[in-house]
Amino acid sequence: MKATIKLWQEVIENLPLIAILRGLDPEHSVVTANALVDVGFRIIEVPLNSPNPIQSIKKIAEAHPDVIVGAGTVLERTAVGLCIDAGARLIVAPNLNEAVAKAIPKEQVIYCPGICTPSEAFSALALGANLLKLFPAELITPQAVRALRSVLPAKTLLAPVGGITVSNIPDYIRAGADAFGFGSSLYTPKNSLREIKKNARALVNAFLSSKG
Repeated sequence: MKATIKLWQEVIENLPLIAILRGLDPEHSVVTANALVDVGFRIIEVPLNSPNPIQSIKKIAEAHPDVIVGAGTVLERTAVGLCIDAGARLIVAPNLNEAVAKAIPKEQVIYCPGICTPSEAFSALALGANLLKLFPAELITPQAVRALRSVLPAKTLLAPVGGITVSNIPDYIRAGADAFGFGSSLYTPKNSLREIKKNARALVNAFLSSKG
C-alpha cells in the first residue's frame, strides 16, 4: 500500500484528473492510455460495463506501472478481487455499497464511491473512502459542492464526475472541488487518438489555469 499511497498522493497533488474510458476495448487499451499519459494523466479508469474490462485493466497496468489504473462501475462485491488481481489500484463506483466497500483491502487499494448527499458522504468516509465521487455532477452544482465542503472534514477529497467540461471546471474549483473525472468530454470509443489527445490537453489546461 505504501507504493500505491505514495503514488496516489503525488498524483492528487499534481494532476488529480481521472480519465474514464467507458466503452474501451482491450485492443485499443494501451495506445489510448499512451495518448493520455503523454498529456499528463496519471489516473485511468476502465468501467466494468466496457468490453472485456478486466483485460484492458491488466494491459494498461502492465504497460504503465506508474499510473493509478482503476476499475469503474464496480457494483458487486465479487468484482473487487477480479479487478485487483488484474492490476487495479483504484476501485470506483457510481454508488455507495457497503458490501463493495468492505471487500476492498484499504491497505492496498484506493476507494472512490459515488455519493450525492451529505449522509452518503459521511457514510462513505466511515467505510474508508479515499476520494468522494460527486455523481452525477449535473445534480451537484458548485453551490452544492461549497455546502458539502463546509460540513465535511477538511481533508476530504471531492471529485465531481458527470458533465464536467472545460467551461465548468473553474466554478467547481472555486467551490472546493479537488479532483475531476472526465467521461465523454474526454473519450468515446469513436474518438481518434488525435481527438482524445486534443480533449485531454484542453481539460488539463483548464484545470491548471483554474488552479493558478
